[in-house]
Amino acid sequence: MEAIKPIVPGERVLLVDAKERRYLVKMTPGAQFHTHAGIVDHDLVIGRDEGLFVTANNGRHFLVLRPTLADVVVKMPRGAQVIYPKDLGAILMAADIGPGMRVLEAGVGSGALSMTVLRAGASIIGYELRQDFADRARENVVAMLGEHIDYTIEIRDVTEGIDERGLDRILLDMPEPWKVVAHAETALRPGGIFLAYLPTINQTWQLRAELERRGFGLAETTEILRRTWHIEDRSVRPDHRMVAHTGFLTTARRLIPPEKTSD
Repeated sequence: MEAIKPIVPGERVLLVDAKERRYLVKMTPGAQFHTHAGIVDHDLVIGRDEGLFVTANNGRHFLVLRPTLADVVVKMPRGAQVIYPKDLGAILMAADIGPGMRVLEAGVGSGALSMTVLRAGASIIGYELRQDFADRARENVVAMLGEHIDYTIEIRDVTEGIDERGLDRILLDMPEPWKVVAHAETALRPGGIFLAYLPTINQTWQLRAELERRGFGLAETTEILRRTWHIEDRSVRPDHRMVAHTGFLTTARRLIPPEKTSD
């Protein structure tokens, strides 16, 4: 069993107050975290194990934990809207992401999808239009996973072409993915999976039409709805609020046309 490692300077931790509000904080020696619920000295956390409670200047307690990937995605600094954790998990399964796979990601945004795919063991070549998004994505990914990752981002427009060949997966988080389908047809290996994340059904319909025109099959579109429950003593009911529609996930497999199939 791996030994439990204490929290070190520079590490991001999750501070949880009595009302279960969560704060993602980078630990810096001598620094303090200020909130209306109290002030926490970073030195009370550094060098100690997660799972403990520290006391703020006003006597209130904060739980200290290492953040999960879902915590980081929701709380990390971002310039673009992130893909929600409920959709990230579905993307891993729908695109069948696994160790050693070569993945092209276009529209890296704040890095939420990148860190999810990299942690599953795949390598990523990212295409991004904006340098500030690329910089923020890399910063967030490195903060979560460290420097030793197979992650490259190029500032370029994926609708103008894809240089890579034999890719296992192509993941798109961009407004017009149908403009990439023709390039994906030559960049993906046979059987490879194309996946796009879109906010509206009109965009999704246009993508599905283009996939049908090209060498793709087994297309499927889904959305993920997440509902939590309130459970307290005998009060058991669905929570009044839920994370409903966030986006549509569309997948398709790259196929070999019948005329190119050997006898």
